Amino acid sequence: MRVMWLGTYERDYPRARVLVTGLRELGVDVVERHRPLWEDQRHKAGAFLRPGPLLRAGGRYAVAWAGLGREALGDRDVDVVVAGYPAQPDAVPAWTVAKALRARLVVDMMISLWDTLAGDRAIAGRTAAAVLAGVDRVTLAAADLVLADTAAGADWLARRFGVPRSRIAVVPVGAEAEPFAPRPAPAGPPTALFYGKLAPLHGIATVLAAAREPGVPPVRVIGDGQLGPWLADELRRDTPPGLTWERWVPYDRLGDELGAAGIALGVFGTSDKAARVVPNKVWQAMAARRPVVTADTPAVREQLADGRSALLVPPGDPAALAGALRRLAADPGLRERLAAAGHERWRGHGAPRAAASALRDALLPLVPRPGRLRGGPGVGH
Repeated sequence: MRVMWLGTYERDYPRARVLVTGLRELGVDVVERHRPLWEDQRHKAGAFLRPGPLLRAGGRYAVAWAGLGREALGDRDVDVVVAGYPAQPDAVPAWTVAKALRARLVVDMMISLWDTLAGDRAIAGRTAAAVLAGVDRVTLAAADLVLADTAAGADWLARRFGVPRSRIAVVPVGAEAEPFAPRPAPAGPPTALFYGKLAPLHGIATVLAAAREPGVPPVRVIGDGQLGPWLADELRRDTPPGLTWERWVPYDRLGDELGAAGIALGVFGTSDKAARVVPNKVWQAMAARRPVVTADTPAVREQLADGRSALLVPPGDPAALAGALRRLAADPGLRERLAAAGHERWRGHGAPRAAASALRDALLPLVPRPGRLRGGPGVGH
């Protein structure tokens, strides 16, 4: 099977790297036809909704696809075209290429633009929300196969947009083995690490309130984004003891940050979207062999069990989060047991080969030519 990853997808984002790496480990022939477009913006939701940046991005997009189209159409030996995350900008031109190549089109619908910008982040007005929903619908209609990262997310796409559930495959986000290789547990009292782009679903307000509770271990926050100004105001007003905030750390340093932490924090938001995700940082903490505390949601329950592979707390509940942190800080044995169980879960479901095997298995029915198939059997699920 020959797969073409095509478009202006974020090549540096972990989603594409995990799946491309994993498919290649499984023996699948993957070729990338890519033009960078979105990588120079850290916080895209704010920048790309403004008229000026949108117009500039549109011009760059047209130039990028002029080259991509010529390049992709020159490759005639392709079974599957993947419009990688974020798929929405590339779905229609990728569909055109797939039709020309007589290949099947897969779109990585890890997020809905309507759900993210009009729902969770609430930064799109009524007209923009209708446009974003339309873009989502066109993207989904173009696809022979849609990728979601959790069963909860797949079920929501089916309900919200009427996509047959049989056309949606669940492929976990997972995490790269590097730079998240396990490190020895740090000596001394643990620190809790929270990182992310400070979108509402992350629940930074819950983390901050929990950090103000007595007896909670020090909390290190890394990241910036939509709620960055709010966090700055809160910290000027009342910084919890032991809390530090760094606005940006390069991706290749996150493994070192996890290595220095004794506890990893997931997401704690109360939105519908927050209930349907298992974010990158949870998988990365599992890869790095760090105990995870995150919100108890349907999506998280697909991968983690409370008290066995993580500590799960009610979304938006600072007291429960503070209690879980105090419990972990006082019990090195529990930290080690949760870290070990989470790491094994990553190995079986979130390592690149494991995550990509779910994708490879979903692609096989799209390519009914046994002579063209490559790669051995998938790993266990």
